[in-house]
Amino acid sequence: MTSTEPLSEPLKLPCGAVLPHRLAKSALSEQLGDRRNRPTRELCELYRTWARGGAGMLVTGNVMVDPAALGEPRNVAVPPVPDAADFRPWAESVAGTDALLWVQLNHPGRQSPRFLSRQPVAPSAVPFGNKGVRSVFAAPRALTAAEIEAIIDRFALAARTFVEAGFAGIQLHGAHGYLISQFLSPLTNRRDDDWGGDPARRRRFLAELVRRVRAEVGAGVPVSVKLNSADFQRGGFDEAESLEVVRELGAAGIDLLEISGGTYERAVMMGTVRASTASREAYFLEYAAKAREVTDTPLMVTGGFATAAAMAEALRSGALDVIGLGRPMIVDPGLPGRLLGGADVRAERLCPRTGIQLADSLLEIQWHTQQMHRVAAGKPVARRRGALRSLVRAGINDPLNAFRRVRA
Repeated sequence: MTSTEPLSEPLKLPCGAVLPHRLAKSALSEQLGDRRNRPTRELCELYRTWARGGAGMLVTGNVMVDPAALGEPRNVAVPPVPDAADFRPWAESVAGTDALLWVQLNHPGRQSPRFLSRQPVAPSAVPFGNKGVRSVFAAPRALTAAEIEAIIDRFALAARTFVEAGFAGIQLHGAHGYLISQFLSPLTNRRDDDWGGDPARRRRFLAELVRRVRAEVGAGVPVSVKLNSADFQRGGFDEAESLEVVRELGAAGIDLLEISGGTYERAVMMGTVRASTASREAYFLEYAAKAREVTDTPLMVTGGFATAAAMAEALRSGALDVIGLGRPMIVDPGLPGRLLGGADVRAERLCPRTGIQLADSLLEIQWHTQQMHRVAAGKPVARRRGALRSLVRAGINDPLNAFRRVRA
């Protein structure tokens, strides 16, 4: 076996679907929906570019299951009465390649900015503790039991719609502080009913989503979950609870578990990790090894991988089955093909920094979003775009897009 051969091995998932190899594009929020939050021609072109770049699986950015609950103004969202035809061009963007296109379904919960939601919803009425983050997001109100059931219905309807449109798989976003993650965390779920009060009841929302989505899409369509290893906040969702969720998801028969971590307040997924971890390239590899001990579910790790040799070694270790590539595929859309071809390349991270935590969390998102928009428009990545220009453009575009959405 050559040093990078594990990267090119196919992977058969529990449902019977087969990934052509072990390199996947993980979810990146594209913000390329139109005024009615439908996919645009530019969004399809972006995925056409990535599919031609050689990834075996492409996971979309977070598609919101409720157009009234957005994380960003140009999220794609599923209307109450959806038409699969609206999403079919997106599914067809990967035609003629080996890439499989999966949709990531999400609900922001309390992580919907003030300029989009005056009062977002959440498991409990718990505002952000960080003052800087709280200035961006209004305090949420607690969902009623009936509203929780309605959101589960929306996830199931969205999953069925995307399968009808031709998407190859479904991922539920249970990480990064969004609604599923909010239900799992004792910091944000302070309910004392069927949906909270102890770890088992906090897990119920995710368990019901998996059950309902599986019932809608059938046994042969991959159903995946993106899960926090922890939210890295004192008193929050910790590693022990996370591993219990992993056990239950395995028993529920999901097809792939993607491991991540952090929230908007503790953005570990953005790259703020210990130097010792960064030197090993994969942010969540240690957790993946622990997850492997409690489940046979295929595991995907995203974050920090830079070289083909490190990716291959991680696969050989048995701790994971799929390598997720996120922001490096914005900088270099053809990265998977080059890695599979044996080229001596590294996954690059070019985003500038200011040294201010909140600004850098915003910058990490906005710099890469702006680069995605260039790729979607057929332009090269602006590798030297600085922090100030990126933040100024974000400050203009986000409120403008929100205003356009309200007028539409």
